[in-house]
Amino acid sequence: MQSYLNLVQRVLDEGERRPNRTGVDTLALAGTMLEHDMGDGFPLLTTKFVPFRLVASELEFFIRGITDKRWLQERNNHIWDEWCRPDLVPYGHDEKTKARMAAESDLGPIYGWQWRNFGADYRDPHAQVNAGRCVDQLARVVHRLKTDHDDRRMIVSAWNPVDIPKMGLPPCHYAFQVLVIRGRLHLMWNQRSVDTALGLPFNIASYGLLLHLLALEAGLGEGRLVAFLGDTHVYLNHQEGLLEQLARVPYPLPRLKTRGFSSIFDWQYTDTQVEGYQHHPKIAFEIAV
Repeated sequence: MQSYLNLVQRVLDEGERRPNRTGVDTLALAGTMLEHDMGDGFPLLTTKFVPFRLVASELEFFIRGITDKRWLQERNNHIWDEWCRPDLVPYGHDEKTKARMAAESDLGPIYGWQWRNFGADYRDPHAQVNAGRCVDQLARVVHRLKTDHDDRRMIVSAWNPVDIPKMGLPPCHYAFQVLVIRGRLHLMWNQRSVDTALGLPFNIASYGLLLHLLALEAGLGEGRLVAFLGDTHVYLNHQEGLLEQLARVPYPLPRLKTRGFSSIFDWQYTDTQVEGYQHHPKIAFEIAV
């Protein structure tokens, strides 16, 4: 994706150095944007390897509203291992606290909980949800796509200030909107904090996959994917890897193939495969917790 590489170059060239809670300084810009037309292919970066299996299984985790990271670990997905519900284990950088955070499986009312149970009282990953006291935002969007896809209010928000003290990590990508124009479904998402090297490639692929699934659900074509990005940053220890990535020539984008689709709510991550994914080698970026 040339739009991603252009954004990386801009942050490296124009970003201002600033500190943050992780202890690793960043180069940051305030307010950027990224666009991709799904007709050009699925937006899985080719200038490095991005593991689609991890992207897809995390998205299923969100769609199902699960908050126990053991579900991911059982599927050999460890991208949430370092985090947990902060009111159970207060956040810290020391090794003892990190070990306690890794051992606690409850992530709190993060993305999927808000997508499917907004407003419900969160107790633990296995507590019964009182459906009368919450909103299934994702189900509402799916219903509107099928009954009135000209609606301009098809929005899902993960930003719930009441629940943030219980969340393993406050939502970085905090809301998305879908819009249908001339039979094509477009998806726009908002993100407050953007780890350009490590997190953003996952975010792009995840929302691209969500767009694909929603289009299948509603029988619509796939349109544009648009990101509105707030604190767009590069960690200082990621610069070398990004420069290597910028020196690589992108390959043509792959395509998605989803088999046996009946509903987004029955979809499993193994139902969707990437076809024709040609990529450069993996680049290791250390995560800032």
